[in-house]
Amino acid sequence: MSEESSFTVSPASDGTAVIGLVGAWRLIGGLHSAADLQGRLGSSANLKRITFDTRNLTAWDSSILTFLIQLSELCRQRGITMDREGLPVGVRKLFDLAEAVPERKGARRETDKTTWLEQIGASTVGAANSLVEMLSFLGEMTVTFIALLRMKARYRASDLFLLIQQCGAQALPIVTLISFLVGVILAFVGAVQLKQFGAQIYVADLVGIAMVREMGAMMTGIIMAGRTGAAFAAQLGTMKVTQEIDAFTTAGFSPLEFLVLPRVMALILMMPLLCLYADFVGVIGGAVIGVGMLDLSWTTYFRETAAAITLTDLFGGIFKSSVYGVLIALSGCLRGLQCGNSSSAVGDAATSAVVTGIVAIVVACGIFAVVFYILGI
Repeated sequence: MSEESSFTVSPASDGTAVIGLVGAWRLIGGLHSAADLQGRLGSSANLKRITFDTRNLTAWDSSILTFLIQLSELCRQRGITMDREGLPVGVRKLFDLAEAVPERKGARRETDKTTWLEQIGASTVGAANSLVEMLSFLGEMTVTFIALLRMKARYRASDLFLLIQQCGAQALPIVTLISFLVGVILAFVGAVQLKQFGAQIYVADLVGIAMVREMGAMMTGIIMAGRTGAAFAAQLGTMKVTQEIDAFTTAGFSPLEFLVLPRVMALILMMPLLCLYADFVGVIGGAVIGVGMLDLSWTTYFRETAAAITLTDLFGGIFKSSVYGVLIALSGCLRGLQCGNSSSAVGDAATSAVVTGIVAIVVACGIFAVVFYILGI
């Protein structure tokens, strides 16, 4: 503690203690605690009153007020009268103001004293509530799709066309880059191994089958989860914060029909086209390695690719991409509708949408692999 400020305690025989405030009481010099004063006052039952001597107090700021508030609480607990007449006029006014405006409940940060068992229970309850919300959302979306099939869903066609443009044409640059690089990587890894056995031509089979069956749909899905799924969550989260979604409900419009349904439809329509485009670009990337490293001709490479790929592989990848599109759209919209009412919650919703979408894609890919194996596809 700084030596610039201090206090003295002078007990009197009539049950009164005089507290002398000495020096410059400023925040820059540190804070005194009433706990130090309690030890010097002792536990005498004869102490009935406290007065102040501020003749040696040279300067002060809010640090002295903090000390006096703690001392006032100590006096209240011990039944001691606190005489403020010896304090400067400004200090007394601030003290009265501090007591007139009580501390807001919850303003102080409470220490978390929950046990690990309580934390596990709270996490379990939170997970159960999240599962219930997800199932409720899926049920409501099922009803919405039934209304769409019955031509009774209400949404704006202009919104659908705008979302199709955002999910389709505007996603082509990033899909092109990633798909080309994936094709190059697959071809390079395969070329290093197959070249040892003189089987360079099978690089075309490797890249073609991998891109058409799995990688084209999966990489497109992951790209769209990070790009479009997060955008859906941020858009709906912002509308939740600004109470626009509540305004839709008040006006008699279903947010699921007006906001969620066009986004799901846009991804369902665009994901197969993006998947086909990603397959083609990935094959081109593999061909660059095949022609550049393995001395294969373009004609030979593409003929071998066409012979290796079947329509079953092609339509299987397209079907997967459609399912991935549904999962991405539902994950993004769900997290957006679950968004809190703060600006930081919008970022949390976008992050959660990306994680949920990617996890859903990977799980669905594993399920498809098992099902296709059982069906012999």
